[in-house]
Amino acid sequence: MNTPSIEQAKIDSLQSLKRLTATVYLCQVLTFTFLGLPLLVGAAINFYKRKEAEGTWLESHFESQIKTTWVALIGFAVSGLTFEIGVGFITLMITLLWMIYRIAVGWYALTDGKPVND
Repeated sequence: MNTPSIEQAKIDSLQSLKRLTATVYLCQVLTFTFLGLPLLVGAAINFYKRKEAEGTWLESHFESQIKTTWVALIGFAVSGLTFEIGVGFITLMITLLWMIYRIAVGWYALTDGKPVND
């Protein structure tokens, strides 16, 4: 009798993590409108719930989202530091295009119920 309730708890937990993962992707998208704050909020969510995703197919999404955040922050920093010499704009565009690609690939994989292949 306990088996169905344990299985249901696992399913519910996975669904909750899937919604949370989608929320982080949304935070990453909102970064384009509200600058860096949503990106940091999404990363905080990832770090806070990371343990719960371990061993599930969603773990790859959490890792990918964290990597996207770190690389984007580095790209933004380099862009800001090199804007005066004319390289910053190019660095910024590369960083933004890379983010768009990562978010799209991750979100499509999430929608299909698959892990992200980095």
